[in-house]
Amino acid sequence: MAEVNEEKSLNFIQQIIKDDKKNGKNESRVHTRFPPEPNGYLHIGHAKSICLNFGLAQQFDGKCNLRFDDTNPSKEETEYVDSIMEDIKWLGFEWEGDPHYTSDYFDQLFEWAVKLIKDGKAYVDDQSAELISEQKKSPTEEGIESPYRNRSVEENYDLFLRMKNGEFKDGEKVLRAKIDMNSPNMHMRDPIIYRIMNAEHHRTGNKWCIYPMYDFAHGESDYLEGITHSICTLEFEVHRPLYNWFVENLTDTEYRPRQIEFARLNLSYTVMSKRKLLELVEGNIVSGWDDPRMPTVSGLRRRGYTPDSIRMFADKIGVAKRENVIDVSLLEYCVREDLNNKAPRAMAILDPVKVVIDNYPEDKVEMMNIAYHQKDESMGSREVPFTKELYIERSDYMEDAPKKFFRLSEGREVRFRGAYILKCESVEKDADGNISVIHCTYDEETRSGSGSEASKRKVKGTIHWLSASHSLDAEVRLYDRLFSDPAPDGHKDVDYKEFLNSESLEILSNCKVEPALANVKPLDFFQFVRMGYFNVDKDSTKEKLVFNRTVSLKDSWAKMNK
Repeated sequence: MAEVNEEKSLNFIQQIIKDDKKNGKNESRVHTRFPPEPNGYLHIGHAKSICLNFGLAQQFDGKCNLRFDDTNPSKEETEYVDSIMEDIKWLGFEWEGDPHYTSDYFDQLFEWAVKLIKDGKAYVDDQSAELISEQKKSPTEEGIESPYRNRSVEENYDLFLRMKNGEFKDGEKVLRAKIDMNSPNMHMRDPIIYRIMNAEHHRTGNKWCIYPMYDFAHGESDYLEGITHSICTLEFEVHRPLYNWFVENLTDTEYRPRQIEFARLNLSYTVMSKRKLLELVEGNIVSGWDDPRMPTVSGLRRRGYTPDSIRMFADKIGVAKRENVIDVSLLEYCVREDLNNKAPRAMAILDPVKVVIDNYPEDKVEMMNIAYHQKDESMGSREVPFTKELYIERSDYMEDAPKKFFRLSEGREVRFRGAYILKCESVEKDADGNISVIHCTYDEETRSGSGSEASKRKVKGTIHWLSASHSLDAEVRLYDRLFSDPAPDGHKDVDYKEFLNSESLEILSNCKVEPALANVKPLDFFQFVRMGYFNVDKDSTKEKLVFNRTVSLKDSWAKMNK
């Protein structure tokens, strides 16, 4: 996030931070944090939060922590911790010091829970979580107090120690804060702050069988880390009074973390719920968390999205106070903009048909020097072999072509990119009536860049090609949007999986690419001329090259769905 100087260009969070610094709040420090729960892979919505939190720290010369909210051992795994750290680094950010974990503070959180008990502000409840929820009623109704609400401090302390020591089963007892059962804010109606979970934790093992709830652990972890601005998504706005209540009742310094909420990212043609993304993975609807159709950061990376394109997207959508849905075409626009400037050009034939140049010498091989990028000379060029037998895209030939078809048809001329002007003379067909060979002749004087008068002759069409004897075999995976509906999980009584796009993946196994791509590595990206932007998949090997389509050259989806 770039330095912002103009007052009018500050978003509301930047303005709050600027005012806090000016007023000397928390000694004018700026310290943010990104606190994911390690129960899944990060998605594009998390990427927005990463860019915001780390960007604010950079802009205001502050710090940003990475803290794993690991308070639910039944759903958390080290695999997710590792993937989150990889994603943040890939996006171009570094956290302050070592990663933090809420589990680092389990001892202190336990002591604070004991303090609440001894202050008469927390009690052990024997009721089930379901009954407790029912007793809270609605914001316009009076809540029903638990029959255990007025237990003595001594009894609550004894029961809480016994909870900690493993004397009770899961769900048998909980610890609740004693606040206000008639509050219009349902989160203030004696919230649960500790529950029993006999599950092994990925870091603390079996040391604990009681774990703090998010609302209790979140603000106190912020306090322990010296966080000044706790940036949360909008659904936590109603949690803010509880966040502040815990801080006020458990700390005795002037320093206070400040929670600020912003609208979460909702993206069209996908789902953002971790639960639903996990369903797609476990149901084998996608190949994994990093399937290139997934909105996860690892999926976007595998598909060919760049860190710069995602940061550009986060900057363009900005920071809002109200929920809205961002069209996925904006994300696609950002990666096109980025790759247009930095992707080397290459030639690939996805649906090959053979061309034979009848008047070209049988064993002749010419090396055509073709630039990697017409507008960036620093990328250099490569030598592409030109021979008697070539491949072109099947769609670049048409029988009985209309007047405005500027590619190959019998009797018509077209320039082969970086090479010669060829004229289509005739075609051969197989037993099924499909074109098998296109016969052409070439004009030797028309070689591109030769400087001859003939080379300057203009024809209306230019197509790409590959030498049949030098091209490399490749598999190309054409990815499209995973869902056919812009809001797949926005339909009442209709399962979001009903809107899965059956054409979200097409695998082409008979493709050809130019020999310059022989030594590509996973995540290398290219613009396949006239085809779109592609990158090398992790499945690719020297023996079998595999490319993923990141995005087409233009937004063809918008045209198809008008």
